Amino acid sequence: MTTQAPGGDGALARMARFCYRRRRLVSAVWIVGVIAVAFAGFGFGAAPDNDMSGGGSGSAKAQTVIEKHFPEMQGDTLTLAIKADKGIDDPAARQRIEKVLAELDASPVTGPVASPYQDTKLVTGDRRIARTIVPLTVKDAKKTDVKQLVDAVKHASGDGLSLGLGGQQAEKAETPKQGPGDSVGVLAAAVILFIAFGSLVAMGLPLATALTAILGGLALTKLSAHLVPAPDFTVIFAALIGLGVGIDYALFIVTRYKDGLQAGDDPESATVKAVATAGHAVLFAGTTVVIAMLGLITMGQRLMTGVAIGASVTVLTTMVAAVTLLPALLGFTGRKINSLRLPRRSARRRGSAGEPAPARRTPAERWAGGVQRRPLAAAVLAGAGLLVLAAPALSMRLSLPDASVQPHDRGSYTSYKILSEGFGPGYGAPLIFAAEGGSKDALAPVVAAVAATDGIASVTPARTSKDGQAAVFTAFPDTGFQDEATTRLVHKLRDDVLPKTPAGKDVWIGGPNAAAIDYAQQTGARLPLMITVVIVLSVVLLIALVRSVTIALQAAVMNLLSIGAAYGVLVAIVQWGWLGSALGFTTRMPITTWVPLTMFPVLFGLSMDYEVFLISRVREEYVLSGDTRTAVTRGLARTAKIITAAAAIMISVFTTSLLGPDVSIKQVGLGMAVAVFIDATVVRMLLVPAVMELFGRANWWMPGRRTTQPAVAAQAGAGERDGAEAIPHR
Repeated sequence: MTTQAPGGDGALARMARFCYRRRRLVSAVWIVGVIAVAFAGFGFGAAPDNDMSGGGSGSAKAQTVIEKHFPEMQGDTLTLAIKADKGIDDPAARQRIEKVLAELDASPVTGPVASPYQDTKLVTGDRRIARTIVPLTVKDAKKTDVKQLVDAVKHASGDGLSLGLGGQQAEKAETPKQGPGDSVGVLAAAVILFIAFGSLVAMGLPLATALTAILGGLALTKLSAHLVPAPDFTVIFAALIGLGVGIDYALFIVTRYKDGLQAGDDPESATVKAVATAGHAVLFAGTTVVIAMLGLITMGQRLMTGVAIGASVTVLTTMVAAVTLLPALLGFTGRKINSLRLPRRSARRRGSAGEPAPARRTPAERWAGGVQRRPLAAAVLAGAGLLVLAAPALSMRLSLPDASVQPHDRGSYTSYKILSEGFGPGYGAPLIFAAEGGSKDALAPVVAAVAATDGIASVTPARTSKDGQAAVFTAFPDTGFQDEATTRLVHKLRDDVLPKTPAGKDVWIGGPNAAAIDYAQQTGARLPLMITVVIVLSVVLLIALVRSVTIALQAAVMNLLSIGAAYGVLVAIVQWGWLGSALGFTTRMPITTWVPLTMFPVLFGLSMDYEVFLISRVREEYVLSGDTRTAVTRGLARTAKIITAAAAIMISVFTTSLLGPDVSIKQVGLGMAVAVFIDATVVRMLLVPAVMELFGRANWWMPGRRTTQPAVAAQAGAGERDGAEAIPHR
């Protein structure tokens, strides 16, 4: 006889039943809606905003002065770097150099280009290396127009002449699209799903649901940028998160649906049961990810708020699709969910009388039993291992990428190398000093003091604005953009040199280098607040789900350990250079400032996902048995395969970012893949069973509860265990 779906009268059950019975209507609404939103979002979405400055930092105040009084300093510029082995005056070299200068000058997107042959300040003393500035007269010049300039310069190189075109717009122009990473991730997810389900039909449902939701979510992300500006990496970041959680959420529900069919339910009852149980956990898990992402708002950074909103919209869309679109698709498949199966051996052991022999304990059950026999040793070993992995994170340095960390075949990197050789590594890290209400004469003592500071290579003369209300000058450090010495120099100038110099207190230090330093400092100062908010909100949400303060606090501590370990591995690979070149990082570099900032809420939310799916199943077993050891063993056995498959999908999606060109996105993908791997192995398979065994019945402590043991459903026999799965969710 078919059992009634649990939660049959609940809102989720009613919605699942409606979507199942009105599957054609629900599917049509989703398809038409996604097409309409995609047309609007990808056709009329807001342009990205990559301005990380702002607030009350010194660099922001310097930028305000420059924008107000020096309009000629506004607008993007490119820098042409020239290196001739025989000198730029060699007739053959000069002919080619002047041809390139003429091409740059004739472009419709550039202004007049000064020739280094007419200005000795643009050439080194040995006349082997030269430079010149190429102003861009078109605001937000098209990437294709700038790419033509980059290619023209690159093609003129060779035979003893090296040319490179640098600048932010040049870097963007020659940076290829993210490439086949997303496609590879989807393909890898399909293979994992096929292995897990053994059926092409079952494999296709999570993919179809997730991809539909992601298309709509990314379009909504671009539309939301009209209200909350977001940087250009937001869409890629949201796609990585959305693809991982979208497939996983659908995976959990399809697994419960298959279990229901195997237990004898008809397709409709199995669908309702799956959504009422696994769908309930999906909503909790997804809400945790969204809340964690919205924790970025506490950073008080305009663009990080845009990232939080954009990624949250995508996750919300995948959640809604999992509990509405997926039930409709299940209505079309019905019992054909196992069609087009993968050939597998199935041999059942038989008893002496021909009856099936007692089922063997699964590897997960045996593993859990082994951990529970020595819980203290397992917990200490796992905890110590995670702390060792996390140790490198103590030396984490934050910065923003520049030309020095780009692939070596890029023109921007060639430009950086030539300029560093000829004019010093600090040429690409200029410090712009700006003061309002003064003149260049008033800044003379400041210029002299800065020039005399250790670590300063050269200083340009101060100049007064056309309105006579402000003055600026530029200083070039001895060290480059990514060097820690440059950061120390900026702090020394602000904290020591300027305050002790007449009129120095009214001078602000700006420029891209100072802005990156300020951004990193602001991030480090506000990061503890964001971490606290994310942890508190996530713990409260988990308490509401599992009704246990102890388990919620355990989850928070273990999640912090796994995220810390991921940070440590990221520092060792990217910053220290361990295996960095093998993973696509051309050189050692600091961690991009926004990477740990965005990683934490996402990883904390995803870790809570696995906690929700494991602990909710453990609690279901505990409600039935009243024994923590049995509950943990059975819960781990029932979720090990699904969590392993879900983690494998996440890891495959995140690691495909290493195939792309963006070094910051590579860092994000690598860090999150490491964190998910650690969480699904060390934490879920070792720490959780060990710690829960140590706490025993104290795991279920809740203030106000008379007993530490939830009421056991006495009427639920062993054969009705699946039917009781919704009990803890009520």
